[in-house]
Amino acid sequence: MLLAIPPHCVWRLLGQPSPWPRLFLSWATRICGARRKMVGVPLRRDVFFIANHVSWLDIPVIAGANGTAFIAKHELATAPVVGLLAKMNRTVFVQRADRMGVAEQINELREALAQTWAITIFPEGTTTDGLSLLPFKPSLLAVLDPPPPGIMVQPVVLNYGAVSEEIAWVGVEAGQDNAVRVLSRKGSFPVEVHFLEPFNPRDYPGRKAINAEARRRIEEALARTLGHPLRPFPGHDVLAQIAAGQHPPLPHPATLAAASSDAAA
Repeated sequence: MLLAIPPHCVWRLLGQPSPWPRLFLSWATRICGARRKMVGVPLRRDVFFIANHVSWLDIPVIAGANGTAFIAKHELATAPVVGLLAKMNRTVFVQRADRMGVAEQINELREALAQTWAITIFPEGTTTDGLSLLPFKPSLLAVLDPPPPGIMVQPVVLNYGAVSEEIAWVGVEAGQDNAVRVLSRKGSFPVEVHFLEPFNPRDYPGRKAINAEARRRIEEALARTLGHPLRPFPGHDVLAQIAAGQHPPLPHPATLAAASSDAAA
């Protein structure tokens, strides 16, 4: 932060696009132990990225790769330190419970997309264990209904591999506790960021159709990169019980797939 914030402020005072948030997030990714591997090519501008969600680490991992801004819940804006960093990275804060202000928020998103060139959302609305995929919520995709001229949608798949369940921020674990746990790990771990083939949202009329297409592509690619089918998300309560030793560990999807194959044979 000491290395990145002062020059960032200078860049902004001069009215220049600042490279420092992206550099900061790239450094943060490495400090946390993540070793990012990019697969595919991210679009540089006029793009709406849609990604699966595993951890708060997803943000520095993705933004460190492509410099994207994010959409986040309004409460994050007032969080100590994190709120400041989010604002520096041009985060768009929305009030999900404010149904009366939906039209205004859509207008804000359209303006932000025009100014920042690239925005990422996590339409699951919460994190999973990296081995599952929740239904996508199409509400924020209203900004693409109708799509602004020239905007493309690019699905993104995050795969933390063998450490997915360990890295995932799930259950009732506080964000600070999860950060301490991740930062105190020994060694490093790989994370693959798959930028899938972009598609034109105008080919899928309506936000629900865009939402369904993005989820279909992410689900297929995630299962392919993991090497086994996804499992139904057991729920944050069950995962919290497992962490506390109050519930037996869940079988790994690869084990279930092998058992199903043997049974079929």
